[in-house]
Amino acid sequence: MTTAVSDLLPTLDDADLNRVDAWWRAANYLTIGQIYLQANPLLREPLKAEHIKPRLLGHWGTSPGLSFVYAHVSRLIRHTGQQAIYLTGPGHGGPALVAAGYLEGTYSEVYPDVTLDEPGLRKLFRQFSSPGGIPSHVSVTTPGSIHEGGELGYVLVHAFGAVMDNPDLLAIAVVGDGEAETGPLEGSWKGVSFLNPVHDGAVLPILHLNGAKISGPTVLGRKDPAEVRALLSGHGYEVIEVEGDDLPGMHHRFAAALGEAWARIRAIQQSAREGEWDGARPTWPLIVLRTPKGWTGPDEVDGVQVTGTWRSHQVPLSGVRDNPGHLALLEQWLKSYRPDELFDADGAPVALLREQDPEGDLRMSANPNANGGVLTRELDMPDFRDYAVEVKLPATGRAESTRRLGEMMRDIYARNEDRFRLFCPDETNSNRLGAVFEVSDRAFMEKVYDGDVALSRDGRVMEVLSEHNCHGWLEGYNLTGRHGMFATYEAFAMVSASQTVQHGKWLQEAKNLPWRAKVPSFNVLLTSTAWRNDHNGFSHQGPGLIQNVLTQRGDVSRVYLPPDANCLLSVADHCFRSRSYINLIVIDKQPQLQYLGMDEAIEHCTRGAGIWDWAGTDDGASDPDIVLACAGDVVTMETVAAAQILRDRLPGFKVRVVNVVDLMTLPRPKDHPHGMSETQFTELFTDTVDVVFAFHGYPGAIHQLVHGRPDADRFRVRGFIEQGTTTTPFDMTVRNKASRYHLVMDAINNAHRLPRGAADLKAWCEAQLRRHEAYVVEHLEDMPEVRDWSLGDWATS
Repeated sequence: MTTAVSDLLPTLDDADLNRVDAWWRAANYLTIGQIYLQANPLLREPLKAEHIKPRLLGHWGTSPGLSFVYAHVSRLIRHTGQQAIYLTGPGHGGPALVAAGYLEGTYSEVYPDVTLDEPGLRKLFRQFSSPGGIPSHVSVTTPGSIHEGGELGYVLVHAFGAVMDNPDLLAIAVVGDGEAETGPLEGSWKGVSFLNPVHDGAVLPILHLNGAKISGPTVLGRKDPAEVRALLSGHGYEVIEVEGDDLPGMHHRFAAALGEAWARIRAIQQSAREGEWDGARPTWPLIVLRTPKGWTGPDEVDGVQVTGTWRSHQVPLSGVRDNPGHLALLEQWLKSYRPDELFDADGAPVALLREQDPEGDLRMSANPNANGGVLTRELDMPDFRDYAVEVKLPATGRAESTRRLGEMMRDIYARNEDRFRLFCPDETNSNRLGAVFEVSDRAFMEKVYDGDVALSRDGRVMEVLSEHNCHGWLEGYNLTGRHGMFATYEAFAMVSASQTVQHGKWLQEAKNLPWRAKVPSFNVLLTSTAWRNDHNGFSHQGPGLIQNVLTQRGDVSRVYLPPDANCLLSVADHCFRSRSYINLIVIDKQPQLQYLGMDEAIEHCTRGAGIWDWAGTDDGASDPDIVLACAGDVVTMETVAAAQILRDRLPGFKVRVVNVVDLMTLPRPKDHPHGMSETQFTELFTDTVDVVFAFHGYPGAIHQLVHGRPDADRFRVRGFIEQGTTTTPFDMTVRNKASRYHLVMDAINNAHRLPRGAADLKAWCEAQLRRHEAYVVEHLEDMPEVRDWSLGDWATS
């Protein structure tokens, strides 16, 4: 079916043209004012050097194009009632989006001291890119934003994530032509291959080609338009093009293009939702907008062309405080927008501008989808205890822990059809989470063949071989109020690590803004870990994301290393219920020993760390001879095995085994809110006994976390030290000096009391390591006593 544009969006008439153009001029004026002015915000007196900020910081070049698009989308909303949010890829256009929020009145609503009058304008200008103020990007402080502008390459993935399971939402995603050169953006065009027009909303990409980056031309800006069309149509889009700088012609052409795109979107959605859809992937519209960089700014400065070149990217007139000619040119530039027509005697926007704004929550700067915490509904959670692994004796039975999590997520999917998704780079089954396919297929809008498995247009499990896409989709999904998990191989999490860091920064800053409601946490599951990549080898062995998350502030960062299935289920339940955190969960997918029954696991995870009395020989009456601590599944097994060796071969040597599941209990309470008290820390680790700590990640992380604890130098950490290859699981621990034999020798070397037989035990450990080295080369597998090791009945003796 087709719908005529005239039935949806009226042709731009003179009244609408006046409103749109006046609003655009006002936005441009406010943008320049933020970059340059600290006083005289409405030019009510001649512009002087003392009215200019001492440091000129900001970006003009992309801003007029962003404001131009914003003005026309607001008109669309005003006429149609469309729910829309606005995402800016060229995020250095921050002043343009701040100006938009101010003109719509939202800015003054969330920041009451920035009033809609001349004093408020002065404050708006002074705060921009200034100490105690706001950043120059379209950041978390900008009402209406869910996207940190300047984080180049992610505008489309955030937009697609925002509209999944959000059928009434339109995400306007302005893609900068410099941004379009990045790898993540190039991969993110594929979002249309996963968007279902029945239960998802729509993304309208607007590729803004202004031809220049910070200091040179852009690739797409210099390409032949036919090549650009071929590239984008090849990605599956219907390309609509608008070009020029003539006014009012550009207003008419863009209004028509936007109306055409919206009509196409509505036709796709209406057809699909009324049962007229044949199931083929829709050809969604995309607008290519070509305008000069720095449009409406100074054409030349000191005889050098500025508009339309990279010179307009930041501050076109950089010498206004010292150069009278530049100051005069700035005053002329500002007055070209006729501010006296746009602001009344008090400095408030005139009625014509207010008429251009949509009402209430339809304003893009006030849309609740851009403050997703206000829309968040709790997940209908199953009881995680129902998926428990039975543990009769610790460290005797094996299970694939993540498989139980998959079963739990299957039922979360079934109970929450509109607000929960798993995002995974083609690894759902590999990560043992395939139970979700019992209730939902993979989403796929391209061709589906008879031999395909769990693949359909109605699926809601998100698989695409791109960590950037999966990560960004979940960010957009979370920030608009829905829940989910990003699951990937541990080493590949570093592909999107910068996204994790940036999202953490967003959440950190959002906590400082009372008007930002808390959103569902960003949950990351890392499997196929450094210690168990038997066939992939060194390239797939890297626990670096733990280090990245640890550097985040304590009000956001959470790192969990559950040792078994029941702990994983308890941790996952907590994470799915939490708000505004980065929750990193690390556990392998291979069959592994199980240690704790469900009740014990819940208590252990609630405390975050605890003494495993059954694993050690510590009577608790006095300090042990050594503390063996562990965090991580494989190294926990090695620690428990080392404790058994010490018990069997050094009777009377007192060993305490401490397992840490919540890594953030290790810092002091003043360093992290999960940090255990001094009393609790002493109860676990004592104040003086040496600690041999087997850690899943890089050893330095533990040293960082226990800094400031009593005699922190007594912690000797064994962890991943970049030793890897295609080898057996136990050989990975040997190569990184974290095997049970290394831990035993460390215990002997660091104990304050050297027990009888210690020298013989060290010699035996060294012999075992030599034997292991020869055995794996000859037999291509680990020694039987290692490969099949379990604690057995010793745990109850």
